[in-house]
Amino acid sequence: MDPFLQYWEHIPSSHRVLILMGGMIFFWLIEGYYPLFKFSFKRYKHAGVNLVFLACTLVLNIIFGFTTIKICAWTEQHQFGLLYLFSMPVWVKVILSLFLLDFFAQYAPHYLMHRIKWMWKFHMIHHSDTKVDVTTGTRHHPGEWLIRESSTIVGILVLGIPIGYYFLYRSVAGFFTHFNHANIRVPLWLDKPISWIFVSPNMHKVHHHFERPYTDTNFSNIFSLWDRIFGTFAYDDPRNLKYGLDVLEGKDDEDVAYQFKIPFDKTIKTDY
Repeated sequence: MDPFLQYWEHIPSSHRVLILMGGMIFFWLIEGYYPLFKFSFKRYKHAGVNLVFLACTLVLNIIFGFTTIKICAWTEQHQFGLLYLFSMPVWVKVILSLFLLDFFAQYAPHYLMHRIKWMWKFHMIHHSDTKVDVTTGTRHHPGEWLIRESSTIVGILVLGIPIGYYFLYRSVAGFFTHFNHANIRVPLWLDKPISWIFVSPNMHKVHHHFERPYTDTNFSNIFSLWDRIFGTFAYDDPRNLKYGLDVLEGKDDEDVAYQFKIPFDKTIKTDY
């Protein structure tokens, strides 16, 4: 276990980028052969729009990411956090860290963004995509990134997450983001059992339905258990779904300038 954790503690930046982009390219290729929906759109243009938001996220990670890493190092140096209060095997600690970080970094801020109006305005950009595919997972306004990373830092401090655990979590979360957003056909007999514990593609597609109550369900990224615990789990055949938001014009989902301005446009209606 030590070599495994040492790798993640000292993982080169190039490896992290390779994991992120490699997973996206892998599922993007699969979408071409086994699509869930056959959209009438230009895949490269759609990907290009969403990758603009990914580029913003990468820049923010470069500028502010060192703060998160420093906080991880501090908690490890001072053995600060709940994970240091209990003695447990390393493998248990790793799994528990992934499970609890999924709450602090994903479920909690995601839930709040669907409940608090000014947060929701930033998150609307992610939901405005009318052609959900693997690149949609990277479609986040910079303001949303700040909300999520702030919540992640709270989780790191509360739990006492070491650097290696943090980088491992980021890679696992990235894989599930690609997997869950990918426009791929997953048979119900396979997808449904996956959703008992983990977030499955069909389960997450429900979250991208264009209207409530489905929009306000399935907030987890890795473990569906959080949605089951808090009563926000929902499941349906993806063929019954429609992507986008009922308060936005679907034709503007690839207008980058318009998307960046959504959080500050007071004419856009919300129910929050």
